[in-house]
Amino acid sequence: MARVTKRWRVQHMSAAGVVRERADLLAGEEPLEVRVGGTSFTVTMRTPGHDFDLVAGFLVSEGVVHARDHIVRMDYRTGIGTAGERDYNVVDVRLAHDVAPPDTSMQRHVYTSSSCGVCGTASIEAVTKVSRYDVAADPGSVLLDHLLALPERLRERQGTFTDTGGVHAAALFAPARRPGTAGTPGPDDAAPELLCVREDVGRHNAVDKVVGWALREGLLPLTGAVLQVSGRASFELVQKAAMAGIPVLSAVSAPSALAVELGADRGLTVVGFNRGGR
Repeated sequence: MARVTKRWRVQHMSAAGVVRERADLLAGEEPLEVRVGGTSFTVTMRTPGHDFDLVAGFLVSEGVVHARDHIVRMDYRTGIGTAGERDYNVVDVRLAHDVAPPDTSMQRHVYTSSSCGVCGTASIEAVTKVSRYDVAADPGSVLLDHLLALPERLRERQGTFTDTGGVHAAALFAPARRPGTAGTPGPDDAAPELLCVREDVGRHNAVDKVVGWALREGLLPLTGAVLQVSGRASFELVQKAAMAGIPVLSAVSAPSALAVELGADRGLTVVGFNRGGR
């Protein structure tokens, strides 16, 4: 079902004039419509796969849900195509009876591209969300050596990027736990535990997928966690981290000015250019 990659015939050309035709793998990109209670909420471009994680994380980012039991059911609701198969590009969410549906002002009136997680938001006020978690009060910390090792630990798990070179990735790292125990912290100098890795053509989708996974596992807020991303640190990624209770966002590339300002305002640590051991 998940069309994560697609094979295509391409021409490979070099400056020396050599032209070769061969098959190549491209990253999948298809629209996904999110409905809440049967009402369309947004349409986003994404790499198919882990769609329920994506939808759950998106609803966390929008402030609609913050606990596992807030979502009663998610399923694919779409018409049957001419070939008699579902296209799996519509997900309908049923919220718990005591969870308010999203206000109509939150609906995205144009589709969200794979490069923009806030495109189509109805108002400036709707762009900035207030998290229910105070990440500034998070007592967690991470050793510098461990922080510097996170990009490579993420890169080792980027299978779709290895195949296509065309997707972003996000990973959740949490304080290590003692072997054979449930929730008991490990030694203070233990490397963070890798919880989840997700890939997508949209960096905001990759983050929503790991946050949605954490919601569905009942792990929010992600106290003491580090969100490692493969690209730059943007405003929207800082906001998504804060909405999930993540106190540290680490990026291999540059942070934007607004990302740094929002991090300072929320008390969230923003790490930029985490690569090459510095």
